[in-house]
Amino acid sequence: MARLGVDFGTSNTGAAVMAGGRPYAIPLEPGEQTLPTAIFVDFAERRFLYGTAAARAMMDGAEGRFMRALKSILGTPLAREPRRLLNERLTLIEVIARFLTEIRTRSEAHTGLKFDKALSGRPVHFHSASATRDAQALEDLTEAYRLAGFDSVEFLPEPEAAALAVDGAGRMLIVDIGGGTSDFTLCDRKDGQTHVIASGGIRLGGTDFDKALSLAHAMPLLGYGAQIGAEIGAKTHAAPRALFHDLASWEKIPFVYDATILREVQRWIRLAPQPQLFERLADVLESHLGHDIAYAVEAGKIAANGVDAGDIALGVVERGLTVTLAADALDAALEGYGQEIAICAMDTLRTAGCAPDSVDQVVYVGGSSLLGAVRDAMTRALPHAQPVYSEVFTAVVHGLAIAAE
Repeated sequence: MARLGVDFGTSNTGAAVMAGGRPYAIPLEPGEQTLPTAIFVDFAERRFLYGTAAARAMMDGAEGRFMRALKSILGTPLAREPRRLLNERLTLIEVIARFLTEIRTRSEAHTGLKFDKALSGRPVHFHSASATRDAQALEDLTEAYRLAGFDSVEFLPEPEAAALAVDGAGRMLIVDIGGGTSDFTLCDRKDGQTHVIASGGIRLGGTDFDKALSLAHAMPLLGYGAQIGAEIGAKTHAAPRALFHDLASWEKIPFVYDATILREVQRWIRLAPQPQLFERLADVLESHLGHDIAYAVEAGKIAANGVDAGDIALGVVERGLTVTLAADALDAALEGYGQEIAICAMDTLRTAGCAPDSVDQVVYVGGSSLLGAVRDAMTRALPHAQPVYSEVFTAVVHGLAIAAE
């Protein structure tokens, strides 16, 4: 029996082993080194779909429930609330376990090996603001691995795994910006050996960036910030914010499709000076288009990064509905997050007792580390360190394979 390195991520998941003395990322989908961390419960076919197939079913309008960013619910009460899916009562921990079972099954089919043990990546902190939730998240994920058929699972902080895989020498700061967390490892690398000095992290990542952009640019088209009239009299008040915040949060979207919520939105239509905004919102809730909007915002973010502008294409909501996302608007929306990330990175250096000018390289890991707001903040904090982007998407899973063996 072998041990599988698994990078279970908020947005994407990878698995790897050592082959021929080198880390090998298992193609969990044909030609791809990672699998989108997405699940679709297909009500018509009565089956679970995973990865790209799950996203495609959702985009095609199949009847069912789409779930993404489930890693973000670990450690919260949502993780253990049972829900009825295909005549089963399942917690979201059990749903995550089915996803991990699929990772194990595909890895075994590709390699011909049997994996009864896992070395899993984990954020330095699942919940940086709550030690209780942080510990509970690790317990939840451990349970999911065991339900997925792994007899044992050990964990390695993701930036420490990345430190094992990157090339180069000298003092390195690994900056790993994932979908749900930002993690940092300061290490020295010499003669192919890595010595970890300190690690730190914060619960802030790409899904938070998407939420901020959605609230600023997409949700106003559905009534976010718009006024609702009183049942009696001429007074108005802003639409309640909670629904829009949930609709802009990847992990909470499946839970806004509720008949009670829809009836309340229909009441807003009747009372609003601009009813057309809430009519769009009602269409989104009735047709389960929340994830379509989230994907459009994510695509607009990527398109606008480093160029003049990108589009948030919302034609699925209303024909021709598009929001232009200018690069300076993108940077302005994410500037505060970039500063938070840089502050946490510098805290990691202070914990280690190392001066900023002792860092030779800043190694960026994770797709969100490529955003200009992150790079600019880190460059201001460490202006003399060389930026390295060579293994943004593979460093963590390659490092897990090295450590697993």
